Amino acid sequence: MGSRTEQSARVRPAGQRMPSSSRRTPARRTSRAARYLPILFFVAGYLVVNTLWPVPVWVAGVYLAASIICFGVYAVDKSAATQGRWRVSEKTLLLLGVVGGWPGAIVAQQTLRHKTQKASFRSAFWATVFLNLLAVAVFATPVFDLLAEWAQRTLSD
Repeated sequence: MGSRTEQSARVRPAGQRMPSSSRRTPARRTSRAARYLPILFFVAGYLVVNTLWPVPVWVAGVYLAASIICFGVYAVDKSAATQGRWRVSEKTLLLLGVVGGWPGAIVAQQTLRHKTQKASFRSAFWATVFLNLLAVAVFATPVFDLLAEWAQRTLSD
């Protein structure tokens, strides 16, 4: 058996597939710690916002509970995937993330190595994280009050 370069250069009979390891595109190498940076930035941002405009304690509780539930659902889906059982829909996983479970989803993705390869899911996942953060920014800061005042003035004119 030759080197990997020699193996990929060999001619294969028509219809024979290459080994899956040969078809993969090279993955970006990021440190394990860097994969958790979005959570760290969120916690830091949450603490800053909470200092400027106090956020009710239940908001942190929602994030914690949603993250624990989300991690559990990812674990169930990973188990189902490896055993060929009925899977949790991607819509459900994304919905759990958008309601605040995305920190738990990131931890699950990295520790369970689940839902990290499919580019369309990753894109949709990060879009839900953005939507969640946008909602928190609007509702946990004076932005919501400003929008409500603007809407009231606009409608009464």
